[in-house]
Amino acid sequence: MSAPSAASTPFPVRVFGGPTALFEYGGLRFLTDPTFDAPGDHQAPAVVLTKTAPSAVDPADLGPIDVVLLSHDEHADNLDTSGRALLADVPLTLTTPGGGQRLGEKATGLADWESIELDRPGGGKLTVTGVPAIHGPGPRHEVEPVCGEVVGFILTGEGLPTVYVSGDNASLDAVKDIAERFAPVDTAILFAGAPRFAEVFDGEVIVLDSAQATEAAQLLSARRVVPVHYDSWAHFTEGRTELAATFASAGLADRLDWGQRP
Repeated sequence: MSAPSAASTPFPVRVFGGPTALFEYGGLRFLTDPTFDAPGDHQAPAVVLTKTAPSAVDPADLGPIDVVLLSHDEHADNLDTSGRALLADVPLTLTTPGGGQRLGEKATGLADWESIELDRPGGGKLTVTGVPAIHGPGPRHEVEPVCGEVVGFILTGEGLPTVYVSGDNASLDAVKDIAERFAPVDTAILFAGAPRFAEVFDGEVIVLDSAQATEAAQLLSARRVVPVHYDSWAHFTEGRTELAATFASAGLADRLDWGQRP
């Protein structure tokens, strides 16, 4: 692996629980999958999602957000009531094509490999590219009718590190396709936690487990991995302990960055 360039100097990632993280990139402030509701139950089409811990921050304390990167809008563990309210104050939400239609004029859907250029405050532009994600085991045409459409994101720009935000992805084949186009990745914000439900896909994981997250890091030649989406919900079956052990077993413990918590 090549040595990190000046552009790959790690930037802070603040993590708040579940899939929600905040980072500044190219002078813009990005928030992933906003979830700020109190603990409790949320009815999904086939299952009940139970939030077990509050967010580490109140959305009113975040400051201005320029862009929300929303992997999908159909499940409360990725966009809850408080998160939806926050979107009204955000100039741009990037999400799935279907979500772009459902969420109104401030939302833009990105299909696979579709890109949008954003103006940087100090001049120049950065690019956000929608990348494949599959929210469950098996091919997309079998998964989407059950778990819905999901998108991941790649962020690039002149003099900037390459950043991958996986969204609720369980497909290493999708990661391989992304790696072929964008590796090495400087920072990979990987949704993990091995969520599963007995009622869905016979209990198989519907987002990366710890072993898959480790393999994804290797496929991407990721210099840094910031895990999210592994705590605060009852259906996450693997947490920080499993992630740390699996990355250590693969000799990648030094790649893990647990982010900054308030």
